[in-house]
Amino acid sequence: MERPNDFSSPLSIEALCDLLNNAEDEQSLSSSSGITPGNIGPLASEKKWSSTFPNDISSKDIWSVSEVPDGSQFDDSLDPRKQPEYEMHFKQRVGSEDLFMGLSRKNPSTACCEDIVVKIHLPNTRASDMSLDITRKFLDLRTPKYKLGLHLPHPVNEKTGKAQFKVDTETLEVTLTMVRDFDFVNFS
Repeated sequence: MERPNDFSSPLSIEALCDLLNNAEDEQSLSSSSGITPGNIGPLASEKKWSSTFPNDISSKDIWSVSEVPDGSQFDDSLDPRKQPEYEMHFKQRVGSEDLFMGLSRKNPSTACCEDIVVKIHLPNTRASDMSLDITRKFLDLRTPKYKLGLHLPHPVNEKTGKAQFKVDTETLEVTLTMVRDFDFVNFS
């Protein structure tokens, strides 16, 4: 008596050959050719190009805007101005319910911080000489003596940021609100 999963008999091997030769995907396999890794998946003629290519083939652009990293338009290695010293801090908005009762799920990690504070030391600089441009992932500061192009660690809301120049310490303090996908989980 033959077992159902036994492929040692000639009948079961012949049944297996028929099954492979009459596959549903209509790939033609002759008895002389074996199955190779190239037979897995759609045929080469059915494969479509990746979506990384631009949709408009007639365009003369050599790259799309999505391929250019944020802030690269501000990168200039030939600019002789010095980069000022700066510090970056994360800031939490903490209330009494956080401090005394522990009702929120905040902890001291940067995952629970809402703001990024960038302190830039600019000696011998006036506030009127500064040009500050902030985008979603990049901070660009230019003065006659200094230039700072800073890629931010998190996306920020460029419309709600604040900048304050402290004359006594010659420091520009820029406070930016972070925008993260799951902030509704941390701060609800």
